[in-house]
Amino acid sequence: MSTPTRLLAAAVAAAACLGVTVVPADAASQSDAVVSRGVTIPTFYNPPATLPAADGALVRSEPLPLALSLPGVDGPLPGTATRLMYKSTDSGGRPAAVTGAYIEPTARWTGEGARPLVAVAPGTMGQGDQCAASLGLERPLLVNAQTLSVGYEDLAIYRLLARGIAVVVTDYIGLGATDRLHTYVNRVDEAHAVLDAVRAARSLDGTSLTADSKVALFGYSQGGGATAAAAELQPSYAPDVPLAGTYAGAPPADLAAVTRAIDGSDLAGALGWSVNGFLESDPALKPIAEAHLNAAGVAALKDLSTMCVGDALLSYNSARSTAWTTDGSSISDVVDSEPALKAFLADQRIGTLKPASPVRVATGTADDLVPHAQARALAVAWCGKGANVTYKPVVLLPAGRALINHFLPLLTDQGDAIAWLTDRLDGESVRSNCSTLPLLP
Repeated sequence: MSTPTRLLAAAVAAAACLGVTVVPADAASQSDAVVSRGVTIPTFYNPPATLPAADGALVRSEPLPLALSLPGVDGPLPGTATRLMYKSTDSGGRPAAVTGAYIEPTARWTGEGARPLVAVAPGTMGQGDQCAASLGLERPLLVNAQTLSVGYEDLAIYRLLARGIAVVVTDYIGLGATDRLHTYVNRVDEAHAVLDAVRAARSLDGTSLTADSKVALFGYSQGGGATAAAAELQPSYAPDVPLAGTYAGAPPADLAAVTRAIDGSDLAGALGWSVNGFLESDPALKPIAEAHLNAAGVAALKDLSTMCVGDALLSYNSARSTAWTTDGSSISDVVDSEPALKAFLADQRIGTLKPASPVRVATGTADDLVPHAQARALAVAWCGKGANVTYKPVVLLPAGRALINHFLPLLTDQGDAIAWLTDRLDGESVRSNCSTLPLLP
């Protein structure tokens, strides 16, 4: 049995052990439903033709059944979820429908003031609409002959809820909502989606949030880039969102460096998602891509556009972009040779603006998928602008696989990250450790 087949078999076995349904390939029950890799996306995710004018305005909402829920004395544990669609604005200034979820915790908030809210920006889920984090709350393990998706962000979400902290999760622009392709690692799109999710949650009826509820952001990997970008864009884009603190774990702040690192790695499929996202963000780049991509590259990008992380790990593990181009150049080489592409990636750089509230940047010292050095450089850049930065190097021995080197710090640092955010929401001040940063790894 091949390694991909063993992994898929293990996922199916895990689904059975967890009591999670193995979803069969199915046909759309309604004519306007969208099917992605054998999974019917609920028609809730189909955006209307016209969106509200205000960013963060609710388009629609409905109850969302949590897959992992237990009865409790004061209500279901960990809480009650609501599926959301809200309006945002993309990097081109165009209105965009974004989906997500709000979870009202059953646990009491025992800290200072009103119940706080944390916006969770998911890590890499994929590019198919069936990979959306809000769907992952309903079906944490989605497996059929074409799709393997794991809602791994549910752990952090449930840990926050257990502290009495309300949570809103964004699916990002184009992931979940079926009208466009997900603009993967577009810093502006992701920042806007995160900040507008806060606005949407605060306007939702029937919650315990008040005008005095403090707000924090939590994200790792793609999510770390999203929260980092949101923290530095908040003063200009969302001054009405009162940020108490931001956790940015393993943020892909320098996409040129990350592009080189993921090419040929365990998660090489993310390179295809990045290219797809760039072309969706700026259609003027499409002729450049068409001039460099061969038939295999075009096919790979189309294939990846509907995949989740599990699918990409099975199908594109260790793939190299040199097989996708007409002359055998890597995608990084192509970017370096094309001024328009180089400028686009430079514009995605996070760290050029100063966050107005405390930020905690954590990065694994052995992380070679979202390289440690570029994440550390983000903290240094913010320190240089006078931001209140807590830099945390997560020191672990290299595990031999890039994906493990990247994933382990998510687990080992998660408790400390949530504790740090909780302290900010509880009104505790924090002093920057920028003065010691040059001495740290």
